Amino acid sequence: MKYKRILLKLSGESLAGNSGHGFDTNMLVLYADEIKKAVEMGTQVAVVLGGGNIFRGLKGNNLGTDRVQGDYMGMLATVINSLALQSALETVGVKTKVLSGLPIDPVAGKVSGPKAIHSLEKNEVVIIAGGTGNPFFTTDTAAALRSIEIHADVLLKGTRVDGVYTADPEKDPTATKFKTITFAEAYSKGLNIMDMTAFTLCSENNMPVIVFDVHKAGNLQKILSGDNCGTLICV
Repeated sequence: MKYKRILLKLSGESLAGNSGHGFDTNMLVLYADEIKKAVEMGTQVAVVLGGGNIFRGLKGNNLGTDRVQGDYMGMLATVINSLALQSALETVGVKTKVLSGLPIDPVAGKVSGPKAIHSLEKNEVVIIAGGTGNPFFTTDTAAALRSIEIHADVLLKGTRVDGVYTADPEKDPTATKFKTITFAEAYSKGLNIMDMTAFTLCSENNMPVIVFDVHKAGNLQKILSGDNCGTLICV
């Protein structure tokens, strides 16, 4: 097995499936099954979820919501998603621990690196909610920060696309896929992989990122076994 400890970043929108909002039970079942198989391989798994299927802070600006208040609403949305994933995982017999950048007793205690690592070493899947706990930062940045805090071997960004392309493959049929690319090359090409804060955190702390299609069953296990079915971004 190539990676012993991973941080898996999942978007909130993906939980909504084709409906665009709320929860798609099939997606929760898929994620729970994929994560369970990863745990059975001996991998320590931490997960960061977005909240876009419920509320995104930036969209709140269009509704007249203050940016700071909107971002806190978005953080609370990630807590709801984290509890939904926790329920799905425990249904299939996977032990979990929900921690949060925003402490919300009794459902989620305050996250810290040592606390998360302790749970990971007890073979619990650690779901980290609440973003960074601060406004103006995305859940991509939270994923980068948490991956560094828990000393993950890699940050896996699960998307609906099977990697990083020269252009959006859903819009440009001539787009070609990168198997590997450096952070510097991705930046110079203006590729939209993660927000700049997250990207810089990963680059400066030598945290490799793999972008892959998480919707295809078995892809997570392939990556853990060393088969790069996505795109590896590294220093």
